[in-house]
Amino acid sequence: MKKALVVQGGWEGHQPKEVSEILASALKSEHFDVEVFDTLDCFLDGDRLKTFDLIVPNWTMGTIQQEQLQPLLSAVQSGVGIAGLHGGMADSFRNETEYQFMVGGQWVAHPGGDGVVYEVNITDKSHPITAVSEDFTVASEKYYMHVDPCIHVLATTNFDDVVMPVVWTKRYGKGKVFYCSLGHQANIVELPPVQNIMTRGMVWAAK
Repeated sequence: MKKALVVQGGWEGHQPKEVSEILASALKSEHFDVEVFDTLDCFLDGDRLKTFDLIVPNWTMGTIQQEQLQPLLSAVQSGVGIAGLHGGMADSFRNETEYQFMVGGQWVAHPGGDGVVYEVNITDKSHPITAVSEDFTVASEKYYMHVDPCIHVLATTNFDDVVMPVVWTKRYGKGKVFYCSLGHQANIVELPPVQNIMTRGMVWAAK
């Protein structure tokens, strides 16, 4: 049985506990043994981190100490997968550029705030994460992001004439990285197209 570590916390507006429960349940349905922590100190033991197949950070903003961050980076570089969504993964630890490099992007703005109606376009239907997905419409925060040009984009949305990645993968060392910018709160994560992409993305990223 594969092992996953879900780490929840940070800004409460993103409902970290509720979202983590949805993600943990999805992983359990895929036969993962899941541990959930609400402290970044679970990153302190680098050897133990490397026993997991997948790490799911769900921690918006906040700060992380180097003795917590470095074991996390090392674990992913060694081959542990990492997967997450929205600000819980791509608006964490704003001062830590190496963390942002691992993720492949960083939140910049969400023009219009919550409740913006927009379309998510699946751009790679050959990838196992999005092979069964179709374009869909969502009413939520629409993330404008700074992104690494090396990411492999699976889905996008449009800001006027700017095509903005919504779902992507990349590598960080030997580790597989998966990210989805959807998921402002639990009701968005529960939407069938979002939950499907998240579940398949987490399974894909696992070591």
